[in-house]
This record gives sequence, C-alpha cells and structure tokens, in this order.
Amino acid sequence: MAAALLAACAATPGPMPEQDLAGPATVRVLRDGDVWTADYVLDRDAPAWLFTDSALTRVDNQPWRPRAFTVETPGVRIERRGWHDVLVGEDGVPVPRRVRIRFEPFSGNLLAAYDPALTFTDGSVALYSDQFDMRPLANAADADALPMDLNGVELDGEVVRALFRDQAGPVLMNGERRAEAERPEAPTYVLFGDVPVDETAHLAAVFDPELPAWIETELSAFTPRVMSHYADRLGAGQSARPTLMVSWAGPTPSLLSMGGSVLPGLVIMTFEGVGVLEPTPEVRAGARWFIAHEGAHFWLGQVVRYERVRDMWITEGGADILAVRALARIDRPMTRAPDCRRRWTNAPASAARPIHTAAERSEHQAYYACGAVFHMLAEPGAARTGGDVFTVVRGMIDANREDGILTADEWLAELTRVSGDASLAGDIRRLLTDGAADPAAEIASLFQRAGVAHEVRDGRVVLL
Repeated sequence: MAAALLAACAATPGPMPEQDLAGPATVRVLRDGDVWTADYVLDRDAPAWLFTDSALTRVDNQPWRPRAFTVETPGVRIERRGWHDVLVGEDGVPVPRRVRIRFEPFSGNLLAAYDPALTFTDGSVALYSDQFDMRPLANAADADALPMDLNGVELDGEVVRALFRDQAGPVLMNGERRAEAERPEAPTYVLFGDVPVDETAHLAAVFDPELPAWIETELSAFTPRVMSHYADRLGAGQSARPTLMVSWAGPTPSLLSMGGSVLPGLVIMTFEGVGVLEPTPEVRAGARWFIAHEGAHFWLGQVVRYERVRDMWITEGGADILAVRALARIDRPMTRAPDCRRRWTNAPASAARPIHTAAERSEHQAYYACGAVFHMLAEPGAARTGGDVFTVVRGMIDANREDGILTADEWLAELTRVSGDASLAGDIRRLLTDGAADPAAEIASLFQRAGVAHEVRDGRVVLL
C-alpha cells in the first residue's frame, strides 16, 4: 500500500509555471523510476487533438497507442478516427488545457514508420520524439476525412514543443547528454539510461549490452567503410559523423530478424532471434546489406526526400539498389542479398495494383521491389556514357539539394534523359496510378526496352 501511495504521489501533476500557459502547446515527457508520463499544456480550447504520428503495428495492423497510452485526466479519451489516433473530450466538450497521459514505451514494429521506442536490456529506453505531437481539430469527425499521408495537408496549430527529462540523470539526444532535452526541428530518438556511447572520428555508437558481440564488431568496422563509399560517389551526405543506435530484442526461437530506419544523423537498428547469434556467412552478409541500405538513406531520404508517401519507391527502392551496388564494389565476396533479390523477383506481384496506394493496403514491399526495378532501368543508359546508378542518383541529389525534395516528376524526367526513351516514364506512371493486368509482361517490356538483362521463365521475370 505504501508503494502504491508513493507511485500515486509521483504521478500527480505539479503546478504548471504561469509562463507555460501563454506559450505554444507543450508536452513534458518524464521518466521517474518505472513511471512514464506525458504532461500536456495545450494552447487553445478544442474538442479534439490529432496525433500526427498514428501508424499501425506490423504484426496485426492495429493501432499501437491504445495499448501503450492511458489518459489519466478525467473526461478525455483516445479513439481511432480514420487513419489517425485522436485525443477527444467526452460529450464534445473541449479537451482540458492540461492533460496527463501515463504510458509504457511501445517497442513493437510499425508499418513504414518509426518505432515509438527502442528498449535495451539494461533498462535504457530510446523514445521517438514525434510520437507526442498533436494538432487541434474543430471536431473529432474531421479526422475521418484526413488522408493517411499528412504531407502537404494544412493543419491548425503549431508543432507541440516537447521536453524530455529523466529523474535518474541526463538524457542523450543528437550525441549529447542533457539534463533536459527539447525536441529539435527534425525528428530523432531521445535515450533515457546509462548505456555507454562508443565514439570514433567517423561514428558514435550505442550498442545494447547484451547484443551478440560479433554484431557490434561488424557494424563498428563496416559502417564507416560503406558511408565513405557513399560520400565518394554521392557527395556530401546528411551527416559526416552519424550516430548508430542498436538494440537487442533477445534470442527468440526460430527467428532471424533485422529491422531499422534512419533519421537525421541517426541510424537505428534492432536485432532479434537465435538466427543472428552466430556470424554465419549468410547472416554477416545480411547485416552488411542492412547497414548499407539504411546508410544510403543519409543521401536518398535525408539530403533529398520524397514529396508524398506514395513516392516512397524513390527512396526505398533506390536504397536497395545503391546498397547492392555498393557491396559489389567494396565487399565482393558478399554481394548477394537474398531478401533484396526476392523483393525484386516479386515486383510483378506488387505492380498488379496501383503502387501509389500500396501504403493504404499495408503492402509497403511494393515500394522496395518496384522502386529498385525502376532504378535499374536507368543503369544501361548511364553505362553508355561511363556512368552507373550512383551517377544517376547523384545528379538527382545535386539538382535538388536546395529544396530537399525529389519529386516523381523530376525522377521520371531524369530517367527519360538518361535512357533516351520517354515511353519508360509513361509506363511507370501507369503502374504507379493504375497497376497492370499482366504486371510481369509490363516489367519484362520495360527491361527489354531499357536494356536490362533478364529472362521470362514460367511467367516470372528473372534478372540475369
């Protein structure tokens, strides 16, 4: 009972400084022992607030926030409206200006989104900074009409000011320890805990203490090599000295799992399963390809990014092909990436329906498979003038460094310039918007006209 009373006292909101009431909407995220809280001070009366980051879980295509967030403020709840989670006041009354949410860091894998948390075996936790952002709505039902992709959508209000603090000591953000960290303009992860940071001239790394030792050794040595190759071929990247944050989800039986993503200046990775305990040639090759794919995003995804989620094929397919071509140069014995090649072989199946709407169907592999195939179409044309896919991608990056956006129109225009065949772009547009009744024949035709070596075997397009 005494422990319960102490926990209740720790969870009771303290008085909010008066100056906070006049500023922008703010959230203070606090870890106090095992208790995690997010205290909001909102800047206006609104019957609903939209969480701008509301992806579904990869395992069951369900919202993750209702499992992890508990609203402690009376008269407020979280509900799902359309593609988004929404904080609503009961009976249509405005959400109170002060709201407390108690939460458990959610480390499950999300569909094409950053995991809300990375958990480390020593108790350290890294929180994704933007999971706490909200915007006011005039009515909760307004969320029903919002698209899944909020890029380009005008929302009311400003980005919520987010502050992160750990009662146990400083938090780590962007490679620096701070008593209290304020979310920067670009999203990132904030690390709570004492897991050490290994720093070199080219890399700052945070490795889970229980991570199999060979993975730490491999990534520490190989990451700078592949990053250097990209810098040589693609010019200046988003970060000259990135941070690598690697968590370990344990030796789950019958599993070999590597997952990750990239944010400005940060690569995050999670390894899991008995399949990665030992560095077999196949597992080692997979780990190298994995970091090569994620590292490519410091250029194709960070220096330039896509305009809409529907254009994710530009960055994900591009990172796939850049990774494989980079490994062929710097790591010849390990050039094969079976998972990647399977994705490419499955491209016709992914193109049967419009690629633009793949995210709405939770078919994100379409962006990887079809995007890599589309990038391949530029390679024969580039080779005729002594170039390769790096030459093509660098041209696109350099042309768009100022605004940081690589649109589908710009990408397709460059393909036409390099290949000399405008029909390729026309057919790709049709696959993007309409799909194809016979996608294998469509892709085989694209390969034939572009000069990509291939065969059609039993209705399947096979790269040579």
